[in-house]
Amino acid sequence: MRRKIFTVLSFVLISVAGWSQAKSHSFALGKQDFLLDGKPFQIISGEMHPARIPAEYWKQRIQMAKAMGCNTIAAYVFWNYHEAEPGKFDFRTDNHNIAQFVRLLQEEGMYLILRPGPYVCAEWDFGGLPAYLLAIPDIKVRCMDPRYMQAAERYIQALAQEVKELQVTKGGPILMVQVENEYGSYGNDRTYMNRLKEVWQKNGIEVPFYTADGPTPYMLEAGSLPGAAIGLDSGTNDKNFEQATKVNPNVPSFCSELYPGWLTHWSEKWQRSDTASLIREVKWLMDHKKSFNFYVIHGGTNFGYWAGANAFSPTQYQPDVTSYDYDAPVNEMGQATPKYLALQKLLGTYLPAGLKNPAMPAALPTIQIPEISLTQTASVWDNLPQAILSPQPKPMEMLGQKAGFILYRTSLIGHKKGKLRITELHDYATIFVDGKYIGKLDRCKAENIIELPASTTANPQLEILVEGMGHINFAEYMIDRKGITDRVSLNGMTLMNWEIFTLPFDEAYLGKLKFSMGEATRPGSFFKGEFGLNETGDTYLDVAKWEKGVVWVNGHNLGRYWNTGPQTRLYCPAPWLKKGKNEIVIFDLHQLSPKPVKGEKSLDPMN
Repeated sequence: MRRKIFTVLSFVLISVAGWSQAKSHSFALGKQDFLLDGKPFQIISGEMHPARIPAEYWKQRIQMAKAMGCNTIAAYVFWNYHEAEPGKFDFRTDNHNIAQFVRLLQEEGMYLILRPGPYVCAEWDFGGLPAYLLAIPDIKVRCMDPRYMQAAERYIQALAQEVKELQVTKGGPILMVQVENEYGSYGNDRTYMNRLKEVWQKNGIEVPFYTADGPTPYMLEAGSLPGAAIGLDSGTNDKNFEQATKVNPNVPSFCSELYPGWLTHWSEKWQRSDTASLIREVKWLMDHKKSFNFYVIHGGTNFGYWAGANAFSPTQYQPDVTSYDYDAPVNEMGQATPKYLALQKLLGTYLPAGLKNPAMPAALPTIQIPEISLTQTASVWDNLPQAILSPQPKPMEMLGQKAGFILYRTSLIGHKKGKLRITELHDYATIFVDGKYIGKLDRCKAENIIELPASTTANPQLEILVEGMGHINFAEYMIDRKGITDRVSLNGMTLMNWEIFTLPFDEAYLGKLKFSMGEATRPGSFFKGEFGLNETGDTYLDVAKWEKGVVWVNGHNLGRYWNTGPQTRLYCPAPWLKKGKNEIVIFDLHQLSPKPVKGEKSLDPMN
């Protein structure tokens, strides 16, 4: 009875009234319970990722989780988002400021479960690992490879400096820190896992640690650590928790990822999860006083080139869509869904009579935007950087590029027509001979051969424009360089002597584009337009009439689109818009003529 009373009261005090963090607290692992100041404490957590949410909206998203009934937030930190180049960290600009996110939680009376990796998965590019690691030809990741560990330890040291004073033991909100992520699904190097824990401790992390793995014996054996709590991805019944107890009966286990939704790949239907099943799982967890974490309560957006990909065989490739809406309780725009309201109602029944969760924050404004015409064009072919000469193609990471596009050019000598094979294309290529578009090859469809027609030119010029669609973020095929990663052959003859043009399509590149009026003359062009606003608000830019490419608004990269679906609208948050004149730029791999774009109020065209 005493345990039950403390669990309910702690839930009320934190979720409803807030809590004081002026003084330090203790947080420890009991044999079955998490212990806050020596008393059992039930974690009711909702996950969200600062990198996927504009910093201006962090507070609103946190308040939405609190109003649903959560007392804790779980957050991944993406290593590659904060250290794009070796030794150059960004923990200050925009939504890179992790310490500020933690302080907002403190202001809202919420605790934090920190999930810093170095590997996180998360449907994020390369699972959070920086692409610069892939410049090392024989790099091995998530193990004791000294080159990987040197980089990982540098990251841990830098992040620890940002968060160590925000631990609950120092008056902050950080309760626990996760070591790696679902390691039992990938490897079995216990030395590596222990080393990561030691490095965190060496750099000032003193709160308890936990691991997270699927509730199966081999995963838990390979991925758990002595003395660390056991997270279950997911754990929703007695059998799941019994598996954790068998591994270590002396530490608490909890449901570290409870899935109210799921991820979506390009060419799939939107994943829509059953709310009734979710309600049954949450009720079981609440009735059995099990701590748990909604993965995710709010997904956000894979802005830019940050969406990852899955592959469970050497020939499979499944890139993730730009939206990380995830069918979560709080949708991509930060709005409550019917699933949210059902969960809020259920969690409210566990509060003492007369008490209720705090009210939701005011809804954020949304706007529609009339059709926007794009009237200026700039061809990628007229805006190429200096060529890099190479006997054979190299992937972009070997040339210091972490994402975007890359162009390969050579002259055909000997064979000049026939079967062109790109060995290990990563990931989508458009092929040209003497400037004429021949066709495309798509890794998602395991395409790697295309027929080249005869040419009247003595030595035809072959050009291959490749888009990297996102580094694989899970399982054994994570070493996933982008561009042409092996060779190109024509009728079995290996083609040599290449010019390579790196095309990151980043802020610096876009700033140098030379636009003019008129239509494009060959595929692979940028289109620019302007639109005026009397007021700003969140919106979705509808690009259903476009084929495949990337959208920028006022210099902000909204992410990728692709007419293979299901996503035909890209989220544009209000902070990236302004009253008066706004600019939109679209790069499309295929279209010669721009189509109108308009702003809508929902992700789903059916709503």
